[in-house]
Amino acid sequence: MTEVNDSVASSIYRGCSFWSWFPWSSMSWKCLQDAERKLFAYVQSPYRTRYVNLGPVVEQEDKIWTLEVNTDKRETPVVLLHGFGAGIGLWCMNVDNISNNRRPVYAMDLLGFGRSSRPKFNTDPEQVEHQFVNSIEKWRSEIKLEKFILLGHSFGGYLATAYSIQHPERVHHLILADPWGFPEEDKNVKSKIPWWAKGIFYALKSLNPLWPVRFAGPYGQWLVTNLRSDILKKFEPVLGEESTVIGEYIFQCNSQRATGESAFTSLVTGFGWAKNPMIKRIQHLDKRVPITFIYGQNTWMDKSIGQKIKSERENSFVQVETIPNAGHHVFADQFEVFNNLINKICEENVIENEE
Repeated sequence: MTEVNDSVASSIYRGCSFWSWFPWSSMSWKCLQDAERKLFAYVQSPYRTRYVNLGPVVEQEDKIWTLEVNTDKRETPVVLLHGFGAGIGLWCMNVDNISNNRRPVYAMDLLGFGRSSRPKFNTDPEQVEHQFVNSIEKWRSEIKLEKFILLGHSFGGYLATAYSIQHPERVHHLILADPWGFPEEDKNVKSKIPWWAKGIFYALKSLNPLWPVRFAGPYGQWLVTNLRSDILKKFEPVLGEESTVIGEYIFQCNSQRATGESAFTSLVTGFGWAKNPMIKRIQHLDKRVPITFIYGQNTWMDKSIGQKIKSERENSFVQVETIPNAGHHVFADQFEVFNNLINKICEENVIENEE
């Protein structure tokens, strides 16, 4: 594992947050680093973490915080993109099984999230999406990956699709785990969305969605831990009583300068819908790119989208999988089932490569 010196960290977290200037705030890049380290203590595979320098993407010196496992192996790599308000630490129950001691796995903190740079994004939705996609492509170029399996959860699924549309030659298989941003806005559909998500979406109208976490200062972690105790419980099978570190990690990820959060807000309209939904653009994705949708049985996302895309993409491989007793965080709710499914997809890709 690789640590980061103070000078590098200070360049990443410069001007992190308005609240960081006051004693009221308890945000700290060192606390985020410690929380991430605690989560990766449960990863058995040899790994390293490091900053990948992108150069000028949004600002002059953008950097992506990256987890790397089995980089010396020759199977098709898997690249993981986390969801909104998250970071690479939340893949702690997945990287061992997905890497399987023989498969390269990479996970990145998206630009503006986790421990990556927090540049000020454009406010135009098209430009914001371009900046995210460009950051992923610059990261790929620096890592020197030719082709890979791209797995995105929620907002990460939206960005994974946007990237695949622009760079289909790099994507061996697109895996979308409960992806956000696919359906067109339906102002009548609210009943399935949980109360906490409604609160976030209403907050989008005037403020960044996670401003209460920062406003709460030293009580921010308590707020996350108690209001989102459901997320902590998802990690109890592996972390046990130490699952409280999930609350610490999520709080520290979202108490920093909220530039990724602001960028996400610019992509949203109405009650949490994408301004430019993927269902209207998926036809632009090269039909040679296979797609797998993975939904939780109890998700509040629209599961019909996967089936609709499957029926409309003739002469293209599209499969839709549903994991029982899982919700939106499908990679954690039933992590063993999820990991086995990803391994099955990867094994199929190995066979295709050999042929």
